[in-house]
Amino acid sequence: MRSGPQSFPGGAGISGLAQVEYRLARDAAVRDVKRGRLSRIDVCDAQPELMRVARHLGKPTSTLCPLCDEQSLVTVSFAFGARLPPGGKALGSQAELRALARSRSDVSFYVVEVCTECSWNHLLRSFTADVVNRGGRR
Repeated sequence: MRSGPQSFPGGAGISGLAQVEYRLARDAAVRDVKRGRLSRIDVCDAQPELMRVARHLGKPTSTLCPLCDEQSLVTVSFAFGARLPPGGKALGSQAELRALARSRSDVSFYVVEVCTECSWNHLLRSFTADVVNRGGRR
């Protein structure tokens, strides 16, 4: 099971000091479900808007859902910042992400994995526009 940089839209990694990975928290949540400490209802709780974005803008991965093992996960990227909608802006491509990062330095990006079958969702990573603009691998 990989949830590393290759699951970023476009298949390439983002590197840099301003990136935060949430892989350990993700793995702990999966373990807690498998051990019975959490129910699937607790973690398979994607909001309807996230599911809609995942179905229409999600980038397919080769990773099977860690809970239902029936569907490959998709990743979706969101941007949050001044002059963006309060719920963030869903990004449809890596080019859109790069353009937004170039035009605004106050933007933060979030990559979420989603299972469109069982509604599993988890934040994979977050990073700022500076990471993209510094020429880190994208």
